[in-house]
Amino acid sequence: MLPGRLSDVAGWVIQAGLAGKSEPMMLAEFCRRSVVAGLPLTRAAVVIDTLHPVHEGRAFRWRREDDGDAELIEYGSTTDGEAAANWHASAFYHLVETGDSLLRCKIAPGNRSEFPQVDAFAAEGMTEYVAIINRFARQGVLGEMDCVYSYWVTDRPGGFSDAEVGEIVSIMPSLALAVKCASLTRIAGTLAETYLGRDPGRHVLRGHIGRGVAERIRAALWFSDLRDFTRIADQVEPHQLIPFLNDYAEVVISAIHDHGGDVLKLIGDGVLAVFTGETLEPACRSAIAAEADLRYHLGRLNQRRAFEGLPTTEIYLGLHVGEVFYGNIGSKDRLDFTVVGPAVNEVSRIATMCRSIDRELLVSEAFAEAMTEAERARLVSAGRYALRGVDRPQHLFTRDPFAGA
Repeated sequence: MLPGRLSDVAGWVIQAGLAGKSEPMMLAEFCRRSVVAGLPLTRAAVVIDTLHPVHEGRAFRWRREDDGDAELIEYGSTTDGEAAANWHASAFYHLVETGDSLLRCKIAPGNRSEFPQVDAFAAEGMTEYVAIINRFARQGVLGEMDCVYSYWVTDRPGGFSDAEVGEIVSIMPSLALAVKCASLTRIAGTLAETYLGRDPGRHVLRGHIGRGVAERIRAALWFSDLRDFTRIADQVEPHQLIPFLNDYAEVVISAIHDHGGDVLKLIGDGVLAVFTGETLEPACRSAIAAEADLRYHLGRLNQRRAFEGLPTTEIYLGLHVGEVFYGNIGSKDRLDFTVVGPAVNEVSRIATMCRSIDRELLVSEAFAEAMTEAERARLVSAGRYALRGVDRPQHLFTRDPFAGA
């Protein structure tokens, strides 16, 4: 390979990063172009940590014989068990511990390496493995995302030349920067949707962040909380409380998301969500479907927790429809993207009434009227009640136990 042949590849990857191309696509095309330029690549991978509630990081692996984009692998914590053992046995961990940025391993048949991954490449007939770390300056670190790891493998007899390794090292910062850019964009989306909600997160990332900017919408409103949460919180061991809340939040939020709703608030054990649509009828249908899904998974959760000797509970749910303001509310220093309006207060009071009259589900008359006639036939009156902070008594309905699931 002639010196400098990879400079065109570096220029391409910078443009791909600016264009918002995905990491798997960038790595695959980077490798293909490098091969055309004369670099004898057979395998390659790029790894970067991330900020995500489940995944610790993402790896992208390319094989010369494969078509299409590189393989994407999302991995969990590497601090315990087999994952930790694999990490500590890796060439990347060796570079972290030594502070070096480059490691070259010549591969010869029958010779064992100190790194299991290199031995695996030996079994495939590879001849050299090169590991690189591109570290970020302190001000560029985000959580555990402090560098980009990469490895480069060839099967050419004799391995890479020194000049070829130098070429890889010289252009790797361009690829690392493009991968970091794509990762930061994804992290921003993940954090916004995780902490604000899916639809609010998308609004914020589209630039709808002006204080007081809100739209008037009609929506089905959901407010749920846990039966006897205060009593349970007083009785369980402190280390059991957060897992308890997480277990029940998981079934509630999953049911809402699976049926197109958006969770706007987690208020202790309470969940505020909205369902929207072109009309209220499909929004109400989605909310009712989410409630049915919730009860199914709640039963399975309670069965598991009871088997493990852990405390169990039930979920109270209030459903209502109404017009609300949906947007940014707060001070110039702290904004919240949520819904406000009398209907929000009413749905929380309806959920509270579940506790008073011992019903797991209560829906308002307005919600019932927005349902189709067939769906409404599955409800029965639970009575008329005065709700605290609401001007007039509300006629509430609950599920008819004789109307089927």
